[in-house]
Amino acid sequence: MANIKSAIKRNKQNEKRRLRNRHHRSSLRTALKKYRALLVAKKPEEAAKEYTSVQKAIDKAASKGIIHRNAAARYKSRLAAALKKLQAA
Repeated sequence: MANIKSAIKRNKQNEKRRLRNRHHRSSLRTALKKYRALLVAKKPEEAAKEYTSVQKAIDKAASKGIIHRNAAARYKSRLAAALKKLQAA
């Protein structure tokens, strides 16, 4: 445990940030799972509606630094390609 006042404050801040990041990461993963489940179930109409909310969750996570912006772009690209493939079939 830290003894110095500034180190104690830093630990508190880090813990707060860790919990906040965990919340955002968890909600992102939940949104991705929900969307991927629709793709596996072959429901293109519902998946198309869900895609906008997934895209928003990905962008929010990238803006908050939870995931890298290039990773966010890769996620969105792959999810859009999967939706397009499902709609074509």
